[in-house]
This record gives sequence, structure tokens and C-alpha cells, in this order.
Amino acid sequence: MHTVRTGTGRPLVLVPGVATTGTWRLVLDELAAEREVVAVDLPGFGQTPLFEGEVTVERYADELEAHLRADGLEQADLVGSSLGARLVLEMARRGLGRSIVALNPGGFWGPRQKQVFGATLRASVALVRRIRPTLPTVVGNPAGRTALLAQLSARPWALPADFATDELRGLADAPGADPALKALATGPDQDGAPSGTLPGPVLIVWGKQDRVTLPSQAGRAQELFPDARVEMFDACGHFPHWDQPARTVTTVLAATA
Repeated sequence: MHTVRTGTGRPLVLVPGVATTGTWRLVLDELAAEREVVAVDLPGFGQTPLFEGEVTVERYADELEAHLRADGLEQADLVGSSLGARLVLEMARRGLGRSIVALNPGGFWGPRQKQVFGATLRASVALVRRIRPTLPTVVGNPAGRTALLAQLSARPWALPADFATDELRGLADAPGADPALKALATGPDQDGAPSGTLPGPVLIVWGKQDRVTLPSQAGRAQELFPDARVEMFDACGHFPHWDQPARTVTTVLAATA
């Protein structure tokens, strides 16, 4: 997997979802001021090629586990977002990770919520691909950012235009986007971890305005991971590191201290 390393100190691994390492831009410098940050591109995103064969969440987990072990990071602190949050929870189930922070993880929805997720997100990706040549113009306007990113952010108009443009371009260009979303929408849900089986502390963060993985799913996550702590963020959508970057940095550093 392509990896971006910056900062010094005990390693802190960042695992994005259906996105590239660039999704951490608003929090990267602050985290790297305290820790060595190791940000990875999952297969099919950014500079990591998509693997051959069927795309499943389990395969993504296997690839991530192999990468962590190969780089000597199996006992590093792990932070994930969305699909990446689901993957770091799976790493904890497998006994990897010193401490875990999962930001709005997928895999805890009901059947109807899962159907809506799959249909709306894949339609959004298709739209972004159709208008890719005009993205700088559309996203350069706060109204355009709001129209394109309202499902993902509670405050899309406040996001930096260049950051939002890069995020959408990365999504449009990623060969892993469609198969990853399909795997999430049609594959098995996330398995839990019985009390006493996690290797270290686990914090699950949820944005109260999340329109992708609805806040009600936090209760299901708590049931399946009874030893985890759940924290809800106000004024926050699917990506806490977009909508609440300062609080995300403080929370991650405290949870992995």
C-alpha cells in the first residue's frame, strides 16, 4: 500500500474510507506535531492499485492486516474513517492495534439503511464523474460545495474549496470506489467483539448529523463492541476530520495517549 509518513514519535496509522490519504489534510499537521503519522491508501485509491479478484470488506481487512504486519505496525495506534473505521475495528477483533479510534464506521446499519446507502452513494459517485471537468468551478462556489457534499458534511460550505475539489477528484478517479461501495452495500455487516476480547481501548466517534451512517447506528456498534466507548460530535457529519478537525485531533491524541 502507498504510505505517507510524517512527524516523529510513536506511530499513528490513519486508514481512510472511500478516499485517499488526502482526506486527512485538515488534521495531518496537528497530529504529526505530536506523533509519527502513517497514512495509507487502501487498494484502488490514490496510489495503491486495486488487487485482483473479488472486492470484499474481508479482503480489504486481509490486505490491511498484511500491510501492518509487513511494516511492523501491528501494535501501532490505529485511526480509521468510514470504511477505514470499520477496518480498524476489524483489526482490533483480530488482536491488532494498541488503541483504536473509529470515526463513523460502516457496517452497523439496518437492511433498509444499507439499501439507501448503496443507492445514494453510488449515484453520487456517478454524478461527480460526469461533472469532473467542471469541479473546480462548481466546488469553488459555497453553494456548489453544499450541493455536492451535503450528504458527507454538516458544513460543506465551510470546507476549503481546493480541499473539496481534490477529495471529489480522488473519488471520481478511484478504481476502487464502485466495488468498495458495492461490497459495503451488499456484503456482510461488521462482526462484534465480546467483552474482554479487545487488545486495547477502542473509541467510536459519531457525527450527530451523519447522513451516510446514521447516528442511530452508534447504538448497534456499542452493542457489538461492549468494551468500546462511544462519543457523539455535535455539528458533524460523516467525516469528523472535515467538520470538527480541532476536536478530532484532540480526541485522537487523548484516546491514543
